[in-house]
Amino acid sequence: MTIHPPAPGEPRRPAGPRDPGDAWVVAPTGEKYWGRFGAAGLLAHDPERGVLLQHRVSWSHFGGTWGIPGGARHEGESAAAAAIRESQEEAGVPDGVLAPLFTSVLNLGIWSYSTLVATVTTPFEPVIADPESNALEWVPVDRVDELPLHPGFAASWPALREALSTRVTIIVDAANVIGSVPDGWWRDRPGAAERLLDRLDAVIDAGLPADELSLPGTTWHPVVVAVLEGDARSAADAHRRVEVVRAEGSGDDALVAEAETRVARGEQVILVTSDRGLADRVDAVGAAVRPVSWLRDRL
Repeated sequence: MTIHPPAPGEPRRPAGPRDPGDAWVVAPTGEKYWGRFGAAGLLAHDPERGVLLQHRVSWSHFGGTWGIPGGARHEGESAAAAAIRESQEEAGVPDGVLAPLFTSVLNLGIWSYSTLVATVTTPFEPVIADPESNALEWVPVDRVDELPLHPGFAASWPALREALSTRVTIIVDAANVIGSVPDGWWRDRPGAAERLLDRLDAVIDAGLPADELSLPGTTWHPVVVAVLEGDARSAADAHRRVEVVRAEGSGDDALVAEAETRVARGEQVILVTSDRGLADRVDAVGAAVRPVSWLRDRL
């Protein structure tokens, strides 16, 4: 690939040290792509208001079109981190107001663009925070196609729109997972449950391959629900993203009820257990089942 110096029309940045990622990549056929290490953007979806779009200023690449906040990745920066950073720099997106849903990657070999799709969990108003935007607006999903869209976003939008309503949920039979390793869990069941909850956060971050779920995109970030029973119910769950259900009676009954409720909502549910009887009950309500070893490989 060829890295070109700044050219007329490239995204402008505030004064200060220039990141080595802020450069054009030029394909052998002449097409230009912004971001030496690739680029990333955020598609924030508020179920009540639509998606957050940026009206690009006329001097920018494909100026005058609408797209998502995004830009060049920094050296060594993950795509998700870049998407969040760019959305904060360009649209004033606050910390802690999004739940990652899935990522979709366009890989051209010499360059890639990663779209992080996230659900808004705390409503916010965007703020034009740099000179690259004429406007920032929440656009209803069914009106996006009425706008003059950035060509790259226009090409990806149909598949992204189709996937916005999909939710992937992993329900964890915590007692079965904890009991699968003889690490002394029986001496401190609440402590063992807390250690599992800590590790389950990593599953949300890492996500699941889209092809494993037969879904579009590249990686899906699931909702994770842990069902605790018996003494483990007293485990603390503060400051974690894992949802905790404390079974009042039978843990198996609570797991089946949780799976049934979420399947009825249209969620794609995976229940983790190696209990064959429980697996049969959950399969009957339409949830998929994975053994404990499947989850431990991801922990």
